[in-house]
Amino acid sequence: MSDAQLGTIGILGGTGDQGRGLAYRWAAAGLEVIVGSRDAQRAQAAADEIGFGVRGDANQAVAAVADIVIVAVPWDGHGELLQSVAESLVGKIVVDCVNPIGFDDKGAYPLEVAEGSAAQQAAMTLADSRVVAAFHHVSAVLLNDRGVDVIDCDILVLGEDRAATDVVVQLAARIPGARGIYAGRLRNAHQIEALTANLISVNRRYKVHAGIRLTDV
Repeated sequence: MSDAQLGTIGILGGTGDQGRGLAYRWAAAGLEVIVGSRDAQRAQAAADEIGFGVRGDANQAVAAVADIVIVAVPWDGHGELLQSVAESLVGKIVVDCVNPIGFDDKGAYPLEVAEGSAAQQAAMTLADSRVVAAFHHVSAVLLNDRGVDVIDCDILVLGEDRAATDVVVQLAARIPGARGIYAGRLRNAHQIEALTANLISVNRRYKVHAGIRLTDV
């Protein structure tokens, strides 16, 4: 799939570490990227820092013009944001990479989500969109590190629409070193999101930025 076929990538919450890192990698690979924020000026400031022709705007404006939309907002603002942009996302591929994770004195742990997972919440809220879950386990630190040329990580991609998951597999491959792998339906997204808590524990113990690699695929 060519860059033109992927179209414009919009990242809601693109001023956060994860969104900013994905924006940098895709823009550096030649894709057209727009980062979103609640504040358009903040979004443009982040876009200017990323470079590579990245643009910034308010989340609602980004949702309206992007062809593929990445949801990279904090969990506590997830549901509200999706409701506010649902009309603009009808028919579009929406990639949810939000991890509902909490922290206490014992470390990170997965939060309970009434719908089952963040991705399933997105699918229920955006009933007329093509919701895919992906990019949960790729390190934001490595994505943003311009001294790191290759991201050694498999991207697990889940969804009900196989044509949409195929597109997201191709989008993952635009990140040098990364590989997109279909990993099931959205009903299995909970454990994918929850696994991030384990990776956080690995990172803290070994002082690394661990990702996921699957064997024999």
